[in-house]
Amino acid sequence: MQVAPGTIAIWSDIGCPWSHAVVWRLHEARRRLGLEGRVTFDHHAFPLELFNNEPTPFPQRAADWPVAAQLAPRAGWQEWSAPPHGWPVTMLPSMEAVQAAKLQSLTAAEELDRGLRRAFFGESRCISLRHVILEVANECESLEVSALAEVLDSGRARASLFDDWAVARGDEVRGAAHLFAPDGTNAQNPGITIGWEADDGPAGGVTSIEGDDPSAIDDFLLAAAR
Repeated sequence: MQVAPGTIAIWSDIGCPWSHAVVWRLHEARRRLGLEGRVTFDHHAFPLELFNNEPTPFPQRAADWPVAAQLAPRAGWQEWSAPPHGWPVTMLPSMEAVQAAKLQSLTAAEELDRGLRRAFFGESRCISLRHVILEVANECESLEVSALAEVLDSGRARASLFDDWAVARGDEVRGAAHLFAPDGTNAQNPGITIGWEADDGPAGGVTSIEGDDPSAIDDFLLAAAR
């Protein structure tokens, strides 16, 4: 995995609660460590629906949601409050939009990625829809929205999404969110150990946090800064 100096490569699914917690921790730790402007995040798609051959599963997300929220309680979380038919059946358009934003800059992609996660997890917005994606883009300072819309409508970023999926099917990327630093340091959900116990409920089981070391995120940022 080749990662540019001053960069952390993030492989994730926008609809994954664990990824939302990890990405929020990255942003907060970067600010706290004074590394804004020195470390940039390079977002790549780990499209769970393509791996699992199923839509974004509401029962599983609803089960993971409050547990993941314990890792980053200020990241913006609320139970899904929109009508059931508004639940985004796919996250591919949002992940494609982040790849489209990267054609402007990594900073633009960072802002859109974070905005889309907040819109889904914290505001119950259907981020599968083009107009919702563009509404979120309008809330991002670094994005040229008309340029983003042109790339989305032309499909020019779609190949990048599937290129990422091809890489994610290899041996290096193990899941969402998997982080890579320039020096080769890498981990899935750094510092976090997630437990699972099967049951007969709608999600098929319950998740739990078996271990958590927030300093692992700091180590990634410091490695990228070096």
